[in-house]
Amino acid sequence: MRTVRFTRLRNLTRLRNFTRLGRDHDRGQTAVEFIGMLPIILGTCIMLWQAVLIGYAYTLAGNSADVAAHDVGIMRAGDGWAATCTEGARRGLADHDFTLADATCDLDEEHRSVRAKVEVSVPVLFPGFIDFPFNVTGEASSPQEG
Repeated sequence: MRTVRFTRLRNLTRLRNFTRLGRDHDRGQTAVEFIGMLPIILGTCIMLWQAVLIGYAYTLAGNSADVAAHDVGIMRAGDGWAATCTEGARRGLADHDFTLADATCDLDEEHRSVRAKVEVSVPVLFPGFIDFPFNVTGEASSPQEG
């Protein structure tokens, strides 16, 4: 009976020593896991930021097309409507870090309206530095008043 008690006591002592060593050998594990996850966290943040920039470029292109169509729609008939379209598109592009790629306006005589199509380039991560090779398009229509 006595040997059984000592064996249980010895096993309990070994278990205590093992848990102490296990706790000490686990130091720094959180830092290692954070360093391992850091590229994934940064990559996700970069992709989300790029998605925001693409969405913002679509918003700017739509607003720019709206201003261009309105400017051409309120002017009187004449030869200067192409320049007015481009100037209205530039004015409608609220953020000057985004570049205007193309602006075209078409007059629809049957419906007495002006249809504008504006293309804006999409920046890579930081507006004003490097642009993607594709453009986003915004279209708008406005009644011809002039």
